[in-house]
Amino acid sequence: MRVAIVGGTGDFGLALARRLADAGEEVVLGSRDPERARIKAGEAGAAAGAANEDAVAGVDLVVLATKAQAALPTASALAGAIGETPLLSVASALRFASHGVLPAAGARSLAEQIQDVVHGPVVAGLHSLAAGKLARTRPDEDALVCGDDPAAKALALELAAQVVAGRALDAGPLAGARALEGLTAVIVNLNRRYRGHAGLRVTGLP
Repeated sequence: MRVAIVGGTGDFGLALARRLADAGEEVVLGSRDPERARIKAGEAGAAAGAANEDAVAGVDLVVLATKAQAALPTASALAGAIGETPLLSVASALRFASHGVLPAAGARSLAEQIQDVVHGPVVAGLHSLAAGKLARTRPDEDALVCGDDPAAKALALELAAQVVAGRALDAGPLAGARALEGLTAVIVNLNRRYRGHAGLRVTGLP
């Protein structure tokens, strides 16, 4: 699979690139700064680094790994370049308050909003994975993916299975991204409260 990671020079994008490269996938890092993308691609073992617009050309799957506040405008700006290529949204919009980290206030997920501005199918997933653990190894955790397009979801599940030691699980339609993105807030709160590194394993499945 040829994968473009937009926002690939950030912590999560680089960690994901390392795991995919280790698994033998062809990864192109995208960035607003193409020179930085090329440097970081070499460090991560990725096939190439390029400007975002060039990185998404001719790939099987685009991973949108920018910070949450940049995800929607980035997706909108790249919609023409991405075309009908499936897009995997991994960001969670969070609100930080004195009493803890909260999910986004809106009724719809960031992934659903991204689906409004791009032409191809959007899937959402990997929200429970921490960049720090992913950078070191395949974490012993499950990865959840949701989406409405079966072919796009199959690609995202294939990618997810390469980067975790647990299972890649189909969590249903794209509307489920509302819960998956909110789960990030829960995990951050757990880590703060217990000074740990929480992950996710789903029990009771065959």
